Amino acid sequence: MSSYDFTKDPSGFVLLSDFVPHAIQEIRYFSTYNFIGERIDGYEEPCAIITSEAARALKSASNEFNVMGYRIKVFDAYRPAPAVKQFVFWALEDIDLRMKPYFYPEIDKEECISLGYIAKESSHSRGSTVDLTLLDMSTGKEVDMGTPFDYFGEKSHPGSKNVTDEQHEARMMLQRVMVRNGFVPYECEWWHFTLDNEPYPNTYFSFPVSSAYLRRSRV
Repeated sequence: MSSYDFTKDPSGFVLLSDFVPHAIQEIRYFSTYNFIGERIDGYEEPCAIITSEAARALKSASNEFNVMGYRIKVFDAYRPAPAVKQFVFWALEDIDLRMKPYFYPEIDKEECISLGYIAKESSHSRGSTVDLTLLDMSTGKEVDMGTPFDYFGEKSHPGSKNVTDEQHEARMMLQRVMVRNGFVPYECEWWHFTLDNEPYPNTYFSFPVSSAYLRRSRV
């Protein structure tokens, strides 16, 4: 039994596009191109939702990246608790391996939880975590970080020695700017950052990823 609170109240959340309109959004869990291979529970629209505090911090980071010639590309932000439940069920019970060659070729699916790639209670559901990479504005391409987003394996650890010097430096550049703007990196995933002073450290939210839901809650 969890000691945390769960709620559907989105009053402290905003659309990331309202704060960082130039951020590219590719919300993977709205699509079928993810490690499960189907749209994930709770993702009703392909939009990034996040706490207002994290949005302001990410705006500051995005401005810094822009000066350096990059735009941020966001894969996920707030993640509803039902989506996390689906991830855990998939890891423990579902025998479907169709996406293994793309997202977890080096490990057994059952190891996704024990190795830290899937959490039974995810920081994403607290609303102040973001998964992102960078796009080089001079080339129009994503910066090469050594692995794709959601690649479950040691090579995705930020400090992995199994990437080139250039890929490692790209990860460190991403990390330096995010840390400078108030985010904490995650040791298993180069793309994952949580606001250090997050506003809801003990609350997990279950409302859907939906701009319409946010609008209705404000009426």
